[in-house]
Amino acid sequence: MVALTDRVQKRLTMQTAEIAPDTTTIRSLDWDRDRFDIEFGLQNGTTYNSFLIQGEQIALVDTSHEKFRQLYLDTLRGLIEPQQINYLIISHTEPDHSGLVKDILELAPEVTVVGAKVAIQFLEDLVHKPFKRQIVKNGDKLDLGKGHVLEFVNAPNLHWPDTIFSYDSGTQVMFTCDAFGMHYCSASTYDQDLGAIEADYRFYYECLMAPNARSVLSALKRMDKLPEVKMIATGHGPLLRYNVEELVGRYRSWSQAQTKAEKLVIVFYISDYGYSDRLSQAIARGITKTGVGVEMIDLKSVDPQEVQESVSRASGIVIGMPPAYNNSATAAVSTVLAAAKSKQAIGLFESYGEDDEPIDPVMSQFKTVGLKEAFAAIRIKETPSESTYQLCEEAGTDMGQWLSLERTIKNMKSLDSELDKALGRISGGLYIITAKKGEIKSAMLASWVSQASFKPLGFTIAVAKDRAIESLMQVGDKFVLNILEEGNYQALMKHFLKRFKPGADRFAGVKTQSANNGSPILTDALAYLECKVSKRMECSDHWIVYSTVESGRVSKTDSLTAVHHRKVGNHY
Repeated sequence: MVALTDRVQKRLTMQTAEIAPDTTTIRSLDWDRDRFDIEFGLQNGTTYNSFLIQGEQIALVDTSHEKFRQLYLDTLRGLIEPQQINYLIISHTEPDHSGLVKDILELAPEVTVVGAKVAIQFLEDLVHKPFKRQIVKNGDKLDLGKGHVLEFVNAPNLHWPDTIFSYDSGTQVMFTCDAFGMHYCSASTYDQDLGAIEADYRFYYECLMAPNARSVLSALKRMDKLPEVKMIATGHGPLLRYNVEELVGRYRSWSQAQTKAEKLVIVFYISDYGYSDRLSQAIARGITKTGVGVEMIDLKSVDPQEVQESVSRASGIVIGMPPAYNNSATAAVSTVLAAAKSKQAIGLFESYGEDDEPIDPVMSQFKTVGLKEAFAAIRIKETPSESTYQLCEEAGTDMGQWLSLERTIKNMKSLDSELDKALGRISGGLYIITAKKGEIKSAMLASWVSQASFKPLGFTIAVAKDRAIESLMQVGDKFVLNILEEGNYQALMKHFLKRFKPGADRFAGVKTQSANNGSPILTDALAYLECKVSKRMECSDHWIVYSTVESGRVSKTDSLTAVHHRKVGNHY
């Protein structure tokens, strides 16, 4: 039975569905959400999924975002009297899943909260009153009766340090919260249309899971020891029922590729302080775009030996400054300093918390040891904005490119010289791609552009994975292709070829006007096309982006497109 309110009338809606015997999903559908915690844009909204298991005892797995408070609680009451709930299972304490925990505890004061040790500690700070609790570890079980025996799987850093999965052996449903999810809102409860969701599934992985690839593989190893998983009940997006093996396999292959990276950066943050977790995630996203591996470590709960071991393997270190009053976190930073080695890369950022440890003395200490500053310290004096997160991503990309410079040079020299020269004879036009999403703008000089279809009118662009604009060219995003004029392109080409500092305005000093889709049009371009990304295909170090054309204009009908000739074909 599915109950769904009218999307047109209400953009926050609820859906319930029986997904297995005695098991109901309560899905909060957020149709219009266009950003998630600001740091990455959404094309298709999102959902917050909660689950009710009614054995002889009743368990509620996760709650919802606080914006759904009345809708969610009314829907829950329509299924069961809250006082009947015996267990509240917390997959992790991030607010979009635990935002209504206080409300559930008020309605069901005798409920036992089940979670990892760290989750219970976080909830104590959130709830500020006593509650019954049951701390679970990997392999622990909870028998609800009627065949519903929940086995817990430890899955820290996916993508929160207190994450656990819950496997119901009676229904073979695995409740995974963020892992294997996606920000995709539709009336479909399940993943039957793989083509419709796979771009969002991949983007979600890249933003949240790729920086935790080792943790993904560790969780998959634990999952492999369980009986068959017939369904994955995710915390966001449709539940995985039709493509479980395929989509879990993609997580495995993507994560294996990440962990095979030659270089590694350890990103230290504090999950429940200021904006440390979100800012660190944006930096990590920028690093992984360059093919450099990342491991995320929470300073609040990390063991000193783990810090030392991780730093010893790292080529680079990023630290979100902890609060000065948190002795364990500041001690962990001291442990990082003691384990650091000369010539490692270092980057520091503020968390915009209550009392960040000052950056300058810490950076001075790392430089004294011989570490190299990979990006200028990120100092945040106000609530982070879209531009702040973009700055963090670009800083991470700068760090990754610096660490992989030796590999890049080696690859440039790796091909046979005659093959190099032959490949370089493939010529292309000269174009500048410009895009704007929210308050973020970016641009890229491109020559790998080719028309690909007549109906609809469409073309492809090859975009290197580590380009800043790549984040603004996801499926559904809009941009402008500016076509440069032969004999009149040198100034624009020179401007957009230069290396911009993280967060820099790429359009400073350039004449522009706004397209209908909001992206900048270069006034001095020969022609322009307003475009929308339709599909993306992964090709090693590039994305092939297929886009359809919505409108366009030529400023000089008697002029020709600038042509780009290269001498070799294994680098730009």
